[in-house]
Amino acid sequence: MSRTVTVGLDDSAESRAAAEWAAREALLRGLPLKIVHVQEPMPRFVARPPLLDLEGYRHWAERLTHEAAEGIRLRHPGIEVITEQLTGTVADVLCEAAGFAELLVLGSRALGGLQGFVVGSVSLGIVARAERPVVLVRAGEKAADEHRTDPAGVLSAASAFRPVVLGLDIDQPDDTLLEFAFDAAARRETALRAVHAWPEPPRSLLRLPGDAEFHDTLERGQASLLGKVLRPWRQKFPDVEVIEASRCGSAPQVLANDSRDASLVVVGRRIRTGFLGAHIGHVTHSALHHITAPVAVVAHG
Repeated sequence: MSRTVTVGLDDSAESRAAAEWAAREALLRGLPLKIVHVQEPMPRFVARPPLLDLEGYRHWAERLTHEAAEGIRLRHPGIEVITEQLTGTVADVLCEAAGFAELLVLGSRALGGLQGFVVGSVSLGIVARAERPVVLVRAGEKAADEHRTDPAGVLSAASAFRPVVLGLDIDQPDDTLLEFAFDAAARRETALRAVHAWPEPPRSLLRLPGDAEFHDTLERGQASLLGKVLRPWRQKFPDVEVIEASRCGSAPQVLANDSRDASLVVVGRRIRTGFLGAHIGHVTHSALHHITAPVAVVAHG
């Protein structure tokens, strides 16, 4: 069975933005788009007029997915769109759906200003459990937002893509994460900016003679290690321009700063099978809440 780009759909603005992003990604990958709506056993819509009964809710859900699919077919000619109505707990059903997908796309609500974004418990639960890539898309995300301005200074989907940004831990680099990021950049015919953050050495706080030289030596060493990790992937994807960004500072802040002009941000999540259960890591957690571009979370061993 062919994999799909799968998107979870409800009646929210962030969900509709996610569906549009998923359609564009499906076209980039040459895959069908699957729109999934999960009907919960006791949906919140039942108590809201005019949907006062389960039968009315089912009709509403069918109309929602049908209209979304028809709209996407009109806006993206040539795309194959599949719709599916499933019943159960949203997180459980979408995690299962992700297992059959190339990637799963979800919506995330913006709060605006410096408050960042809301990633609800359902989305966080899916990100923490799904073993396929999960992409979170903000409400209001448009195709033009992922592209550079045109010669007239206007955002346009006809212009080149902004870079794909990869948050990378060079102490534990993973091929699944690197493959996803390089492939995403190659499909967009854009640059990949690989971002690695390293902490300020404790001795710099002592202001001892020679600290500047020590810092420079450490900086060169970290940059060299980043280059070593990326070297085989440069050879595998020779057409992808690679920008190496090795920076001293807090990893979440460094990644956020380097992602301001990104078309897509790619971060990893280590699959944990121990007693601590699902966990997404503090850098990935921060990225999901504070980075405005779509964020892809790639699970890896």
